[in-house]
Amino acid sequence: MPSHIPDIVTRSASENVGIPQRDPSRRLIGICGGSGSGKTLVTHQIEETLGADRVLLIQQDSYYRDLSHLPFEERVKQNFDHPDAFDNKLLEKHLRELLAGHSVSKPLYDYANHTRAPDHHTIESRQVIILEGILIFESVRLRNLMDIKVYVDADSDIRLSRRLRRDILERNRTVESVLEQYEQFVRPMHLEFVEPYKRYADIIIPQGGMNKVAIDLLITKVRSFLENQKN
Repeated sequence: MPSHIPDIVTRSASENVGIPQRDPSRRLIGICGGSGSGKTLVTHQIEETLGADRVLLIQQDSYYRDLSHLPFEERVKQNFDHPDAFDNKLLEKHLRELLAGHSVSKPLYDYANHTRAPDHHTIESRQVIILEGILIFESVRLRNLMDIKVYVDADSDIRLSRRLRRDILERNRTVESVLEQYEQFVRPMHLEFVEPYKRYADIIIPQGGMNKVAIDLLITKVRSFLENQKN
């Protein structure tokens, strides 16, 4: 990966053209944390409790850059835990569209081949949009869109065991490849681009997705927002 250049808050006049006006009745919740911390479990518990008709889940992983221009041997060598691995410009555009009440065509990512699938998935906006990802707090432009920022924390050994299980069962990876990627990329990137950014969190959930008390408090906060929209 090339040297990382952090994004900036300011925009040029041309970049501001065409940005949709945000619907004040919609909220964006960012749920961040290390790989295997339990982010997905937290987001699914919110969705199951409040209903998929009111909550939309967006995963940063869907916005990995397309590497189809590289030979497969080169794709597998890329650092997928670095901020530059994500197309945050497209992600920001889609979030702004969703927060304005519009639908978007979300990309589909092929994890086995490290390429973007030719098809897209059209998704409709909801009152509450949850953005989940390991590096969503690293981007100041994404952070500035969030109404609530949540950091899901878990011990490193637990995160590694969960990542092993996920990548082997869901992404057709081998144990050796997962461990090699963890040692070379995941751990150092976590220490540089994930852990330091939890200082931006409004809420920190320790023990990952198993912390029922903290998750219930978060759900209560989101439910309160939804109820207020009815009045």
